[in-house]
Amino acid sequence: MTRASGPLAEALARRTVILDGGLGNQLAAQGCDLSGGLWTARVLAEQPDQVAAAHTAYARAGAQVLTTASYQIGYEAFAARGYDRGATTALLHRSVDLAARAAEAADHEVWVAASVGPYGAVLADGSEYRGRYGLTVRELAAFHRPRVEALLAAGPDVLALETVPDPDEAEALLTVLAETGAPAWLAYTAAGGRTRSGAPLSGAFALAAGSPQVIALGVNCCDPAEVLPALRTAAAAAGAAAGAVRTPLVAYPNDGSVWEAATATWHAPAVPAGWSAAAWHDAGARLIGGCCRIGPDRIAELSARPPGIRNRGK
Repeated sequence: MTRASGPLAEALARRTVILDGGLGNQLAAQGCDLSGGLWTARVLAEQPDQVAAAHTAYARAGAQVLTTASYQIGYEAFAARGYDRGATTALLHRSVDLAARAAEAADHEVWVAASVGPYGAVLADGSEYRGRYGLTVRELAAFHRPRVEALLAAGPDVLALETVPDPDEAEALLTVLAETGAPAWLAYTAAGGRTRSGAPLSGAFALAAGSPQVIALGVNCCDPAEVLPALRTAAAAAGAAAGAVRTPLVAYPNDGSVWEAATATWHAPAVPAGWSAAAWHDAGARLIGGCCRIGPDRIAELSARPPGIRNRGK
């Protein structure tokens, strides 16, 4: 089957679409070495077939959106590791190509989302869970612009502006997005009802709610308990900006674990975090999946019983 026949935004206006899960945990499950600062990008560079296999695992589980292995790729960080500009661009293009091949081989409609991770992800020190890097909005836009342009040149269906920790970085990403005219979803990572940098979610969501390029707004890589209140805040912000037009929401949390950058390990919660996909759907989520430590088994469960879905047609 070919890739999705129409824009993701049109599908979200009609039904719930199931996202994939965490790429890093699936690569680890396949036996890949994710050590070092490049994380999944290391596997992309050294073992692209493993990335293709991870995408295929999620497509077979029923994922309708495959997210590329470009989350942690940045020109400056890769230059420090011996990659020239052309080699880094080639990796960004490869990330889209591998996801596209898996999408085209699937037995159902699949979109390809080019992952645009935050500046902190490239630092590989856990900064994406803190934000406030000491950079201006203009500096952050200058960092993101070339990687966004390279990803778009490879032909994804949509951009995933994800794990954004603070409004300054969202503003920078939205600036670049407006320059391109490309569709994207924007997902903050949240804790305690605020962005990871401590900013109110209401104002953070309001920044994006009026953007014509933003096809979905919400949260990712957070405790599942953070999702529902965040979605309600996002819905209020989107409704205020768009009037009668309701922006679809996006939710793909992790399993409630906490990342410790010093030891590069996840610490699982004492009690497994509960998922409330039906409640997320009722709050307006139309793009639902998982992030870190959420594998194909959980995506298969979502796909088998999609929240709010009565008809699996387009």
